[in-house]
Amino acid sequence: MSRQLINHSPDLQALVDDGYEVGIDSGHLVIHNVPYVTDQREVKRGTLVSKLDLAGEVTTKPGTHVIMFAGEHPCDRHGKPMKNIIHQDKRTQISAALTVDRSFSNKPVGANGYDDYYKKVTTYIAIISGPAAALEPEATARTYHVIESDDDDIFNYADTASSRSGITALTGKLTNDKVGIIGLGGTGSYILDSVAKTPVPEIHLFDCDDFLQHNAFRSPGAPTVEELNKKQKKVDYWVQRYEPMRKGIFAHPFHIDAENANCLEGLGFVFICVDRGDAKPPIIEKLEALGIPYVDVGMGLELVDGQLQGMLRVTTSTPEKRDHVHDKKRIGMTGGDADGIYSHNIQIAELNSLNASLAVVRWKKLYGFYRDLENEHHSIYTLDGNNIINEDNNEED
Repeated sequence: MSRQLINHSPDLQALVDDGYEVGIDSGHLVIHNVPYVTDQREVKRGTLVSKLDLAGEVTTKPGTHVIMFAGEHPCDRHGKPMKNIIHQDKRTQISAALTVDRSFSNKPVGANGYDDYYKKVTTYIAIISGPAAALEPEATARTYHVIESDDDDIFNYADTASSRSGITALTGKLTNDKVGIIGLGGTGSYILDSVAKTPVPEIHLFDCDDFLQHNAFRSPGAPTVEELNKKQKKVDYWVQRYEPMRKGIFAHPFHIDAENANCLEGLGFVFICVDRGDAKPPIIEKLEALGIPYVDVGMGLELVDGQLQGMLRVTTSTPEKRDHVHDKKRIGMTGGDADGIYSHNIQIAELNSLNASLAVVRWKKLYGFYRDLENEHHSIYTLDGNNIINEDNNEED
């Protein structure tokens, strides 16, 4: 990705051509080996880091004139700090391999920011490195050594959403485990939509049903008539849908039962999005035997006086707390709900999406992405009252 981004962006390519050590790390432009002077009048080298604004695989005008720096605060050739560029002294983790110590502000006079990254970077290098060159004429940032990106290449283009928000290090907490999604109906497909936009290395999809016309109205996106006429397996349809964005999504066109539940081995987390209660016991039994945490989702809707009412459920099970699943029977594991409104494909896209979002938020809480004050393992959202009830805290008896 980084090589393509540089090739397609004239400003980045110009930096490379001029000999600067250009790298891409977690949606940030990184310039290594920038010389500067310390308060002891020593020449050291630091790293300039700028958030990247992109349009596809091409840079756009930088969204901010501020730039970050890994190193001590630069000084003039007499060892006096450059106060005119001070913005903020704050350590910020960009990725596992990159932490910055501070940021600088030098807004161009009479201009609406920098026109491109070449102008932005070279301006800051001239300010920071000028005193170093005065002390050591050979001190230059133009080393002609190119550093390629250390990014996980799971995405086909940079995750600039995380870099722009300053949460790249948080997003990195989601890179360790393979995720399974069992059932790609309404809720399962919306879970995929969210999980696919995280850097999890692998997403495994399990469902043997076809993607048909009614599925188009309760899942993300807008399939074409031609796509619907193909009558593809749901898992195959969704792999193709997300291939333009990322790699690492695998289709398993079958339902899981006691005979094939070993296919869950190696997963780090699983979302269970299966309507039929009687299909869940072999899945749950195998997940618990393997020590795999999971979230089970459910919707209960009924038509009353011409209006829908009901609730959404998110039940979490981890190796540290599983008793509620069985003792309190939080997850229905019998019957196929043959008489229920949900079984007749009356699903509502916004409720599927909400149920999926609540499940994904719970998953991210378990990995430390979101703060978790209650550590609830069972939540109910009631539609008519717009209430969320949290139960089964992990500290409960």
